[in-house]
Amino acid sequence: MTADLFEGIADEGPSREVIAEGAVLLRGFARPFEQQLVTVLRDITAQAPFRRMITPGGHQMSVAMTSCGNCGWVTDRAGYRYDATDPQSGKPWPAMPQWLRQFATEAAEEVGFPGFLPDACLINRYEVGSRMSLHQDKDERDLGAPIVSVSLGLTAIFLFGGMKRSDTPRRFRLLHGDVVVWGGPVRLAYHGIAPLADGEHPLLGRQRINLTFRKAR
Repeated sequence: MTADLFEGIADEGPSREVIAEGAVLLRGFARPFEQQLVTVLRDITAQAPFRRMITPGGHQMSVAMTSCGNCGWVTDRAGYRYDATDPQSGKPWPAMPQWLRQFATEAAEEVGFPGFLPDACLINRYEVGSRMSLHQDKDERDLGAPIVSVSLGLTAIFLFGGMKRSDTPRRFRLLHGDVVVWGGPVRLAYHGIAPLADGEHPLLGRQRINLTFRKAR
């Protein structure tokens, strides 16, 4: 993505909502690039289709997943981990387009995390009723790098808690095009998504797509 594509956002500045120290919600940051994002999603999922993975405990996840970049996140009975190979195809995960990497870099810098260079993008597909229980993103080797999370499609309720699973999470409505960035003191905060409510999005239909960019290795 070239610098001129970000010019409008840089001039006006996205609407910002502070979630916690080190965590900011950028309202509508991805809206100007929705068509580019949908196109690249189609390309990625044509090479590495969405699939519902099995947890180490033997449960099938309600959220379907895929990845792009140097490595992808996988879960099976052997555990949670990043792997350079898509276990479904036996091939490397699709490459992360440079403009997509630059988009994540710009979002992180907007919040105060300059120099973020993600090497993995996890892509989740939530259908009606799908949820993500409270968890920490802690499988990455570089916990000094932030997480950049992009919401597309149906509105979701984002749960952002504390450093303990028992901490009561705050609730935030994530709309199409919203981006959440968190790191620093809240990099390991527990977070999740409440069961997705039914609806119809004009671009993506009855689903929510979430892209999360990480420095995994």
